[in-house]
Amino acid sequence: MAHHKSAKKRIRSSERKKAVNKMTDSKIKTVIKKTLATDKKEELEVLYKEAISVIDKGTSKGRLHKNTAARKKSTITKHLNKVISAK
Repeated sequence: MAHHKSAKKRIRSSERKKAVNKMTDSKIKTVIKKTLATDKKEELEVLYKEAISVIDKGTSKGRLHKNTAARKKSTITKHLNKVISAK
């Protein structure tokens, strides 16, 4: 256990950051899974916009590497195009 005041503060702040980071990672994974699981065009377009937004926010905050974000966006874009062209 930390004894110095600054070390105790560092523990508190790192716990807060850990919670926020975990929440953000979970949100990114959830929105991608929802988007890839949907085959209805109207619903998919709404989820697609939300997914792109969440991925971009995660990238700008440093949660995702830009290439990882590009790969995830590419995957859901391919799914969107496949669903649109099938109907």
